[in-house]
Formats: sequence, structure tokens, C-alpha cells
Amino acid sequence: MLVKDIMTKEPVTVKPTMEVHELAQLMVDKHISGAPVVDSEGKLLGIVQEKGVIFQDKKVHLPSFLHIASGFFTLGVKRFEEEIEKITANKVSEIMVSDIITLSEDMSVEDAATLMIEKGIYYCPVVRDEKLVGILTKRDIVRSIAKESK
Repeated sequence: MLVKDIMTKEPVTVKPTMEVHELAQLMVDKHISGAPVVDSEGKLLGIVQEKGVIFQDKKVHLPSFLHIASGFFTLGVKRFEEEIEKITANKVSEIMVSDIITLSEDMSVEDAATLMIEKGIYYCPVVRDEKLVGILTKRDIVRSIAKESK
């Protein structure tokens, strides 16, 4: 079986300019946990998932300071800055992940499942020539396993 046989072929997509609260409402209304972010030509720019949205309610953890005889060193400043950016984000472009793994529609489901498990990702855009053609999620794979067992 191939990815194109079980993927969601017309996933809900969002633009990078969409506001985060609109995205949250869309996720609730459409019962989705993520969405591909595309430009006006349909080119995949990244993905947004519930994790990015719930950052809006995250507690801020201040960086740690380490005192050494020659002075103070801060630990975790970069992570702190990244968290603040996500917590204060207004647009999808500010919470989307652009460094993503994509799948080919002609990849076997077994290879896709292996890759997803090894990388710890469960929401994968399927592309052809940099254009989004579908989404493969862990739910799609579970659904295909259930169908095979009937």
C-alpha cells in the first residue's frame, strides 16, 4: 500500500497571515490537530499544530544563571527567547514549523510509518514538486491497519 492510498487528499490549509486565535477556532471547528501552511500558489511553507497554539497559555520559565568565580553565565537564554516569541505570537507564521519532513505520495506506508516513528513525528505533509497533495497522520495509518484486519 502507498501513502497516496491512505493520505488525506484535501487537507485544511492555512495562510501564514492567519491570526493564531482564528487558527485555534478552525482546529476546533474542523476537528484537526494541525494544518499545512501554504502560500497563494499552494507551495508548502510549513505546518502548524496544536502544540504551537497552546504555547499561548504556557508559563514562562526564566533562564538559569550559573555563578562561576569569573562571573555569571546564563543558561537557556535562547530557549527563553524562542518561548517568548511563541507565547506572544499573533500570526501563524510566528508559530509554524518550517523545518519539516515531507513524504512522497509513492512512498510505501510501511516506509512512511517507520520514518514517522523514528523521527517522532505524526503529521506529515505529502508533496509533489513542492506542492501539497495531502497529509499523512498517525490516524490515517491506524485507520488503514484497522481496514486490513477486517
